[in-house]
Amino acid sequence: MDKKDYKIYIIGAGVSGLVAAKTLKEHGFLPVLLEATQSPGGRVKTDTADGVQFDHGFQVLLTDYPQAKKHLDYKALELHYFKPGALIFKDGTTQRIGDPLRDPSSFWPTVKATIGSVKDKFKIYALTRQLKAKSISTIFSDTETTTLAYLKAYGFSDVIIANFFKPFFTGIFLEDTLKTSSRLFEFVFKMFGEGYAALPANGIGAIPAQLAKTVGPLEFETEVSQVHAHKIAIKNGATVEAHAVISTLPVDEKGNIRTQQVTWKSCDNLYFTVHNRTFEEGIIGLVAHKDTFTNNLYYPFGQTFNGDPVLSVTVVKNHEKTQEELIKTVMEELRQHCQIQVKSFLRAYPIKQALPDITNLGMQPNPNSIRNEQGVYLAGDHLLSGSLNAAMASGEAAAEAVVRDFVQD
Repeated sequence: MDKKDYKIYIIGAGVSGLVAAKTLKEHGFLPVLLEATQSPGGRVKTDTADGVQFDHGFQVLLTDYPQAKKHLDYKALELHYFKPGALIFKDGTTQRIGDPLRDPSSFWPTVKATIGSVKDKFKIYALTRQLKAKSISTIFSDTETTTLAYLKAYGFSDVIIANFFKPFFTGIFLEDTLKTSSRLFEFVFKMFGEGYAALPANGIGAIPAQLAKTVGPLEFETEVSQVHAHKIAIKNGATVEAHAVISTLPVDEKGNIRTQQVTWKSCDNLYFTVHNRTFEEGIIGLVAHKDTFTNNLYYPFGQTFNGDPVLSVTVVKNHEKTQEELIKTVMEELRQHCQIQVKSFLRAYPIKQALPDITNLGMQPNPNSIRNEQGVYLAGDHLLSGSLNAAMASGEAAAEAVVRDFVQD
């Protein structure tokens, strides 16, 4: 049988499913992606309305992700790069901390910043050098602790942890106690030190859109309810026969799709217009007050609404506020802590399934766990760690397992 005649289905056209399809196609197969929504991307999406791009949450591409460099065409994405470091809003002051070696303009602001001691700043430099020399495989094989325990053990002061590390990594990990694995901290810190945070010109959704162009058939609005090694049950009552199935969604012991098996971290993403930009594009702002709802903010590259600059704000704190109450609270925090006067509210994205909340993080899936009891191949960042790199790695690993099994057969 020709490879293209094998019926291989992939459940979910998120980043992991798209990379799985891309990998299979590179090996001569022609898999079919079944996606419940109307577009590819999963949790990585961008809406466009009235000429404005709205990413679903503040997501960035770290350009040194090994999997991203392998599977994406950076030139075609037309990346906009963030400057290393951040702008810290604390006690009515605005302070800049950066990487003077890559951004000379941040040298004096970083030296003069009072968000940490001189010793803290040298330790950041030392940690950056140390992690550049540490392999990713070593990072993910080291003993895990929490990020907070790791920072304290490294000798960082409570001041720099509270003023920089907590607000910065709260926005990445979507939790404000830094309980996230030290493995993920080291990996992400290494990626920031070796590359840049970037966004495609057409928003974060340009990443799955680019991948979707490289794969075979995509069937949208096709929600799967149950999956086994050679049969898929669609919610509309139809069944599909298959030679192999990859599921990027969690599957229980009976083959039922069970997204609730994963514990998720949530966040809220709000978009506003402002009268004027109070800091330049390409810088991430952080609010270093433990009781505020606002965590990070930035001006999306080149985005305006009726000529007014657009501002993106992320809220990580768990809350029971109504949307109206949250908007009012964030607007007041922007005025009080960031000296930003909001002109109008544009959109809100309450994201209940933003990142998987998992421990024992890995770089690559365990070969023994890629295929479950029903014979279904498994993928998804919930199997490794919450990142674009993990999503791509898991999709590639599942596809490679399919290829190996078919070659053996």
